[in-house]
Amino acid sequence: MSSPEERIAGLGLTLPPVAAPAGSYVPAQRSGPLVYTAGQLPLVDGKLLATGKVGDTVTAEEAAELARVCVLNALAAAASVAGGLPAITRIVKVTGFVASAPGFTGQPQVVNGASDLLTEIFGAAGRHARSAVGVAVLPLDAPVEVELIAETGSPAASPARLSGPYGENTS
Repeated sequence: MSSPEERIAGLGLTLPPVAAPAGSYVPAQRSGPLVYTAGQLPLVDGKLLATGKVGDTVTAEEAAELARVCVLNALAAAASVAGGLPAITRIVKVTGFVASAPGFTGQPQVVNGASDLLTEIFGAAGRHARSAVGVAVLPLDAPVEVELIAETGSPAASPARLSGPYGENTS
């Protein structure tokens, strides 16, 4: 059986660097065996891949692809506090937010992009509880945002040196 790292590579993907927070928060926080991520936007190299409302200027299919990018960003954030991707043993919960045009009701199909990628990467351990929520607007006018809760297989490591203004590890 291949590892999540091998599956990501097999899909032609890589985990990106952790995106810098856009506000007064940290990208991910560990509490015991669980890792909670902040909402992750479809950013690549610090740039938002698309803007607008799903069902208007962004199709549901495009938004599902953007949700996949959000998941990679969320996994990078989770791995940064879990001790690396190998420490993540299961995805517990995903919440997807979809900036929706009036009358758009396809939020579950959009967030399937995130859910399906997690299953491709983690197999059965990637199956999770989920919420797909339609919203009026997201930060930076992003079409989609994804956050997740992951489980690790080991107890929390000793706390990292925290020296940034919001407690982030700057080493």
